Amino acid sequence: MEKDFFAHETAVIDAGCIIKSGTKIWHFSHVMPNCTIGENCNIGQNVVISPEVILGNNVKVQNNVSIYTGVICEDDVFLGPSMVFTNVINPRSAVVRRGQYSKTIVKKGASIGANATIVCGNNIGEFAFIGAGAVVTKEVKAFALVVGNPSKQIGWMSEFGHRLHFNEKGLATCPEGKEVYILNNEQVSKKK
Repeated sequence: MEKDFFAHETAVIDAGCIIKSGTKIWHFSHVMPNCTIGENCNIGQNVVISPEVILGNNVKVQNNVSIYTGVICEDDVFLGPSMVFTNVINPRSAVVRRGQYSKTIVKKGASIGANATIVCGNNIGEFAFIGAGAVVTKEVKAFALVVGNPSKQIGWMSEFGHRLHFNEKGLATCPEGKEVYILNNEQVSKKK
């Protein structure tokens, strides 16, 4: 049976992985046992995907990213260069914590910037935007823009990645996609 994804000859793919069509895995990356990678994903160079990680369709993983056990990325997630997830809240070299991994879910369309760190157990909302170098230590709302260490929400982003500016009625329009967004009770949703 011929595979319908591309893996560079230096990539290592362990047993039990499900890798769907159109996905590309580049130089020196390691996909560890029992991972699931969706269709049309792009896994950059020197990426580590730990056992049982789940990536949806069209996930873009830039170079030097570590995705640890317990992480689930839904469709259309972007992981910037050298960003990292954690999976144990209180690691110690001399204390074995395997099996105590915290789950982190990155919802559809979210982007995480270069060199950001996501502390385990903190989910990232749909279409959220995590700025470069941010250290996420709490949940991130859908469409939220967060930056800094520890990260702090400074605004809202559209599905197209543009900053949203709400009027007095709590409405904002994306300059690219032209969708209208509603801000209500510190939550953003797309107008239907």
